[in-house]
Amino acid sequence: MKAVLCTQYGPPEKLSISDVRSPEPGPGEVVISVKAAGLNFFDTLIIEGKYQFRPDFPFSPSAEASGIVKSVGEGVDTVKPGDRVMAYSIWGAACEEFAVRASKVVKIPDTVRFEEAAGLTVTYGTTLHALRDRANMQPGETLAVLGASGGVGQAAIEIGKVMGARVIACASSEDKLDFCRSLGADETINYADTDLKTALKDITGGKGVDVVYDAVGGDFSEPALRATAWNGRFLVIGFAAGEIPKIPLNLVLLKGCQVVGVFWGDHTEREPDKHRANMETLVKWCDEGKIKPHIHGTYALEQTAEALGAIARREVRGKVILLT
Repeated sequence: MKAVLCTQYGPPEKLSISDVRSPEPGPGEVVISVKAAGLNFFDTLIIEGKYQFRPDFPFSPSAEASGIVKSVGEGVDTVKPGDRVMAYSIWGAACEEFAVRASKVVKIPDTVRFEEAAGLTVTYGTTLHALRDRANMQPGETLAVLGASGGVGQAAIEIGKVMGARVIACASSEDKLDFCRSLGADETINYADTDLKTALKDITGGKGVDVVYDAVGGDFSEPALRATAWNGRFLVIGFAAGEIPKIPLNLVLLKGCQVVGVFWGDHTEREPDKHRANMETLVKWCDEGKIKPHIHGTYALEQTAEALGAIARREVRGKVILLT
């Protein structure tokens, strides 16, 4: 089978396409004939050795895939050969066949396209865990999304609306904000030319926002935290800006707010039943048309370097999908 391989740390151009042996399922494992695989920002980091996980060489990038079950290992009774599924693993999905633990595999109905399913797990899974499990967000609350035009940002807008929130999309250009409005954002802020704290306070009538979803970090985190409401929740999702901010803890005290870490990858390991329930919810919402992953572009396996380059240059709105 064909696989995209990282054999040394470096930029996307260092990746190669190779013929490798097809995997066999071990106990508790499932082998999937991959139809589509999703790429995310952290894939640009893992191939350069800048991510918190450093797999042994050679490895394939991509943490999420959809396809058809080819075979199952001993003890697997949740899926069978021929089932349509989506699956998650921290790396390894950018290939024609993908071996993964059965606990990370969820069935999908015929009505959900493989391209959509391949874009559901990481960004939407992270976001549902963040908003439902970590923030306990309630209908009628306000949700500010930083980096709202990116993969997790799009998911936060959509899931926020499904959960009944008033969504304030924050991004760095007007065309990105146009995209956010097309996804259902109620309000928008261009934080490239507007003071973020002031704008969030103005939109909320001085109250501040109930939940901040921050996948950006850098210079925007502290202003957003300063604009949280009493009992607000500031969700730490990631640091796409490349800088981990240092937050004055007196703000947390004075505002009576919470700074809440969202480590979705560890959540899938520590709370597998809750993770599976979240995934089943997302598949149901996708089937019902309540959420719909926006596909920025589809690429062949041979174009993986091009796809990752677009993500690294911040050119992507929504999901980048590899097709096998």
